[in-house]
Amino acid sequence: MLNSKKIFSKKKILIYGLGKSGQSAFKFLNNKNTLYLYDDNKIEIINKKIKKRLINYKQIIKKNFDYIIVSPGIDINKCILSQYLKKNLRKIITDFDIFFSFYNKNKIITITGTNGKSTTAQILYEIIKKQKKDVRLVGNIGNPILLEKNITDKTIFVIEASSYQLYYSKLFKTNISVILNISPDHLERHKTLANYINSKFKLIKNQTKKDFAFLNTNNIYIKDQLRKNKFLPKIIKVNRKITPKILKNINNPYFKTDGNKENLSFVLQIAKILKIEKKYIFKVLKNFGGLKYRQQIIFKSKDLTIINDSKATSFSSSASILKSLSNVYWIVGGLKKKGDKFLLSKNDCKNFKAYIFGKNKSFFKNELKKVIELESFENLKQLIKKIFFDINKDRKKSDKVILFSPAAASFDNFKNFEERGKYFNSLIKTFNYAKR
Repeated sequence: MLNSKKIFSKKKILIYGLGKSGQSAFKFLNNKNTLYLYDDNKIEIINKKIKKRLINYKQIIKKNFDYIIVSPGIDINKCILSQYLKKNLRKIITDFDIFFSFYNKNKIITITGTNGKSTTAQILYEIIKKQKKDVRLVGNIGNPILLEKNITDKTIFVIEASSYQLYYSKLFKTNISVILNISPDHLERHKTLANYINSKFKLIKNQTKKDFAFLNTNNIYIKDQLRKNKFLPKIIKVNRKITPKILKNINNPYFKTDGNKENLSFVLQIAKILKIEKKYIFKVLKNFGGLKYRQQIIFKSKDLTIINDSKATSFSSSASILKSLSNVYWIVGGLKKKGDKFLLSKNDCKNFKAYIFGKNKSFFKNELKKVIELESFENLKQLIKKIFFDINKDRKKSDKVILFSPAAASFDNFKNFEERGKYFNSLIKTFNYAKR
């Protein structure tokens, strides 16, 4: 059944959520099925075909759907259709499930984890592409998975998968699964850490003996899952340590932090299984500059470096870069993550000062006050102004770093971390640092 394209043919399907993934599912399935569309919010729809298929709540509860495609951003416990969805759990699927039913013969590599997913997926994609293979970067990064065109049997997919995408999926399988790390995250949505971990491990539970699973077995939560469960795929235990010789050959300062070394260790191990020649690997690694707003160096001079790490939405995602730096003016704050804890010591944070902004300032003050000198501000603009005042005052300090790594969600003041990162860059430009 899972290998048949007929699973999603001539069916009555409700698409719930009309963001990128919902609209891509509509385009992909429109000629094969009878589709109905719904979104909790009143959004402006330009596409006439989509407009015609919009229905309301009263119409939904009267119809008997074969499947309900739920967008990953929808929380089943907090949406308008909550009760309806809970009664029809067995019918809920995702765009990942549709993708797999059509392209299950292709090589699929799926990367998940709490931190580093996008970076690892991007590097792997670039390395495979360097070999002149037909490779697509999709999922939580790049295009929605159903928007790809001109796919052949030789097309390779590198997929970044979030816990939300995996949580709702039922049919999706992958040849190579990758779990980089796990730390408490998204507990507002998943409610418990166990639910969050289980959503990640769906990748491995759905694999066969022919498949591979790459895991950071030093991670306490991953180690615990391996102790409790027996999985079918071949488990590759990834050693996060990178030899000085490899780092010297790469000669790229981007891979100095613990987090990026971890990403690198996974890429090197996966490349072995894929039998990728070393010359292609090192060509990419030497020139890799990182992704926007992920530990991105936006300014560097003799005595000052400015790093935009807006993607950091929890303490664990900021920790690796913090541990690699000194003389840090750390900008932190936003919406706290449920269950988040700051675990670094005073020794990890020498010559640090934290500049706190955003909605949950009191939370960040309480977490950091015993470890780091801190000051709080009404807004980011006021904060940046004070940082440059302090930098000018601390002229004797060398190798100073302004680190924008909020360790918090962005939704108190911004649409997403990209908008937050862009705003930070614009503030830096007002001080003319980006032009020097």
